Amino acid sequence: MKVDGVDEFRIEELAVSIHPSNAALGAAAAAEAAAIIRSAVAARGVANVVLATGNSQKTFLAALRERPDVAWDKVNVFHLDEYVGIDPKHPASFPNFLRQNIVDQVRPGAFHPLQGTAASAPETCRRYEALLRAHPADLCALGIGENGHLAFNDPPYADFNDPVWVKVITLADASRRQQVNEGHFASLAEVPVQAITLTIPAILSAKQLLVMVPEGRKAEAVVRTLYGPISEDCPSSLLRQTPRAHLFLDRDSAARLSRPG
Repeated sequence: MKVDGVDEFRIEELAVSIHPSNAALGAAAAAEAAAIIRSAVAARGVANVVLATGNSQKTFLAALRERPDVAWDKVNVFHLDEYVGIDPKHPASFPNFLRQNIVDQVRPGAFHPLQGTAASAPETCRRYEALLRAHPADLCALGIGENGHLAFNDPPYADFNDPVWVKVITLADASRRQQVNEGHFASLAEVPVQAITLTIPAILSAKQLLVMVPEGRKAEAVVRTLYGPISEDCPSSLLRQTPRAHLFLDRDSAARLSRPG
């Protein structure tokens, strides 16, 4: 079905919408995120939100921070992943990215950065999992990697039935190359080899998932997500079994689908 230039349909349990541009995608996702946050605040006086980083999130975060209908002082902000041992002030640090793109502008009630040295990473994982379980997520906003990863749950390390919510992982080369391609590091050698990530069960524990995937370089991952086998070889394929998720595409990321918008 097409409404106001947006193609909307469902693949199994997953809601999908194709938007005319990256900016339109970001604005639509921000409107839905704001509604989720308002509903949580109205029901409990607080909203717990997990945010992602990276180029795919920029138009969404830009639109979300400009919305006048979000009571940010009642929002707890968490995030999906972070490199092990990276300088918190490094341009590629994910907490640093969130501070620059939304946290410093909206000043939420609380921001819980995820970071750790190699020595402290296991304890960081345990503490962050306890924090997430104490503050069940109303919303998880995320993207899909070029290799189909969710957060840093890369094939072949992704586990749909992971027993923990936060763990240290070794990054797949495809994920490390993506960070170079997006301009976050000058070379592959500069990209850390380990990261801390929320696992797939932690991501799917959120009451609502908004998945923003713009740009043509994600087109193949989108095809695999929507039409390939549901498998840990493409972790994002599991979204097709998630009725609480909404996948936002633009024309470029949807270009290889059988029914582009």
